Amino acid sequence: MSLPSYALRDGNTIPAIGLGTYGLNEQSGIGAISEAIADGYRLLDTAYNYGNEDVVGEAIRRSGVDRSDLFVATKLPGRHHGFDETLASFEESRERLDLDWLDLYLIHWPNPSVDKYVDSWKAMIRLREKGLVRSIGVSNFTAPMLERLEHETGVVPVVNQVELHPYFSQRELRGYHAERGIRTESWSPLGRKSDLLNEPVLAEIAERLGRSVPQVVLRWHVQLGSVPIPKSSQAERRRANLDVFSFELSEADVAAIDGLERGRIWGADPDTHEEL
Repeated sequence: MSLPSYALRDGNTIPAIGLGTYGLNEQSGIGAISEAIADGYRLLDTAYNYGNEDVVGEAIRRSGVDRSDLFVATKLPGRHHGFDETLASFEESRERLDLDWLDLYLIHWPNPSVDKYVDSWKAMIRLREKGLVRSIGVSNFTAPMLERLEHETGVVPVVNQVELHPYFSQRELRGYHAERGIRTESWSPLGRKSDLLNEPVLAEIAERLGRSVPQVVLRWHVQLGSVPIPKSSQAERRRANLDVFSFELSEADVAAIDGLERGRIWGADPDTHEEL
């Protein structure tokens, strides 16, 4: 299966949907990720804090898919902010993944109370210049934080991965991203641990289109131009999550889903328990 992709502002490309790997650990995790690659996933999203970079690396080796055909992303933890600390943390991640380079490296969250994210960003620019990372970005950053990175380094992140789902559509931030050429990635794209998937509006659209509710929500992300990173340990659900490019939502459907807006449902990243 060949998936659509987006051009990034640095000239690289990113698949239009990815596999979230949080919670995929040990042998079962290796098997799940390998199966996902076989099913067509090419963007694999992990993080230092997930504790499974070695699992992702082993799954890649077992998949038999050429490394250059995969897009592997990991993230710098908040406790490793600082220039030298970032370089050291990256090497730990790269060794666990057992990869020569990474496609995307993100600052997992800004950690504003420590106020070293600009130093970390400078280190990530160095990693990109050395060819160890092809693209660099951030996660959970606000527009003023993004502006500060550009002002102090001259380099704009190519990606900002944020909480995004129909209850919290991030309209203003997405608009800022569009103006600056930053690609939006969506964590918790299905509104995990909320009532989102039980919404009657979504059920009606799904029934009419002959699709599942999660597929409708993921298609909404696609039509926004964001990159959703759904995760599941169930093979059937992972395959269904990937099958969102063969149908479209009408403008009325998109508007109805937009109408579900409630606001943020997480006060912290649910995968790391770090305050935003």
